[in-house]
Amino acid sequence: MQFLYKIPGYILLLFGGFCLSWGGFIVRSFEEATVWEMLFLRSFFFLLALIVFLISIYKKNTIKIIKDSGFPGVLGGFVLSFSFVAFVLAMNSTTVANVVFIISTQTMFLAIFGYFYLKEKVSVIGSISIFLAMSGIAIMVGDSISSGSLFGNLVSLAIPINFAILVMIIRKNTNLDMVPAIFYSGVFSLIYGFFLTESFEFTGHDILMGFLLGVPQLALGFICITIGSRTTASATVGLLMLMETLCAPIWVWLFLNEIPPLSVFIGGAVIISAIILKSFDKKKVTLT
Repeated sequence: MQFLYKIPGYILLLFGGFCLSWGGFIVRSFEEATVWEMLFLRSFFFLLALIVFLISIYKKNTIKIIKDSGFPGVLGGFVLSFSFVAFVLAMNSTTVANVVFIISTQTMFLAIFGYFYLKEKVSVIGSISIFLAMSGIAIMVGDSISSGSLFGNLVSLAIPINFAILVMIIRKNTNLDMVPAIFYSGVFSLIYGFFLTESFEFTGHDILMGFLLGVPQLALGFICITIGSRTTASATVGLLMLMETLCAPIWVWLFLNEIPPLSVFIGGAVIISAIILKSFDKKKVTLT
């Protein structure tokens, strides 16, 4: 796995976004599994893949690296685990386009939380971007009240919010390795799935879908983004991550004929505009 560190950051980010973009399509492709069974299978395979990655990178120091992350690592993983739960719930409650457009607002939530938690100033461009992003969400949520997908949209909001909280924890603990935090998130989400799953009798097809959802979609996607972000400017990271936002609705449209309402595209266009505008924000962020 060491070869991943030699690949340019922007390529890893694009590939990571590409991997994540298949989440909605795979969730839609399960045959019989319930939401909690999907969560269990996804978490199980995700955790296995992450353990293999950790051992291949840290070798005999794997356990030490995980222990060294301490309480911040456990807390970060606990927070991120709710994003994993929210993702599966949201994908089963609203359109894929709704979910990925709302997920893409994480950059805006980072700015908002950074202002309140780290006392970081928000620039004029940042303020306008936040207003645009929130307007885009309002358009989609407002329409979902009549279409019956309000729950899915509200649950989707937990994904960027929890991710932003994770980043705040990392920013307050600069010695924290993000990979152990992701490891703990897999442990917590596996526990949730285990206790909420009613039956562990899965079809072969659903096991395959769980593998695809946990390994190439989530584990590989997260690993590539984590490594690629280390050497890529923050503004560029936000733009490259649009790969997931743009591709995810295309896969379900091409293969499952899922076409979201016009309000989703309008709200999504506003959100993407906000992200692009935010990329022109030259305010540098310093670690505390």
